[in-house]
Amino acid sequence: MNDNVEQTLLITDIIGHIAAVQKRFQSEGEDEERRWMIKNATESVVIEFLKEASVQMLHVLDAIGELEPVNGITISRHFGIPRGSVSKITQRLVKLGVIHAESLSSNKKEVLFRLTPSGEQAFKLHQQLHEHMDDNFRIFLSRYNLDQIRFLSELMREVLETSWVGSEMVPVEAEDEHEDYKLSTNKISSPIDLQQKNEILSMLQNFDSKKLSRVKELIRIAFLED
Repeated sequence: MNDNVEQTLLITDIIGHIAAVQKRFQSEGEDEERRWMIKNATESVVIEFLKEASVQMLHVLDAIGELEPVNGITISRHFGIPRGSVSKITQRLVKLGVIHAESLSSNKKEVLFRLTPSGEQAFKLHQQLHEHMDDNFRIFLSRYNLDQIRFLSELMREVLETSWVGSEMVPVEAEDEHEDYKLSTNKISSPIDLQQKNEILSMLQNFDSKKLSRVKELIRIAFLED
């Protein structure tokens, strides 16, 4: 097979895989995670909660588990979720029996949230899920050698830094035998932009999958929702 034809076919295959991975993480992945937690839950209250729990509900539960006793304003700031949404979610969590609310004797308007015993189990299950996923991901990547891992790391960094919409891309000549194809854009990032991107990437590399899920949710709420 001609190299150019094979390259075109492989690129088409990769694009299809990207769409499939995105779909899996956005929908099927959440269902798979829910099933894992339900399978490992021991209380009926926790199981019923997990059947209904949305990603935002789990994030609010996590915030309460990490910061309790905590008020709605702090939860809102922690995840960038609108205060009105936090209020609705906490009300639902109270009804589902995973948190309880208490008013301060000195200020009845100030409501603090804590986990119930059932909420504590749900909170720990969510933590265990992300630890389990981290372990599996590390095992999965360990099948590749160091050069392959370096290539994957560089590829992901470049993917994150590249706009697929804002500029036209053209193939350029390879600079050496290891670089058969590159992408060039009309937009050149300024040194400040690159520094900011590198700082963000450096922070993300220190996060586990649980924290990365929160970052993804925060970005979606802050920048992608109308």
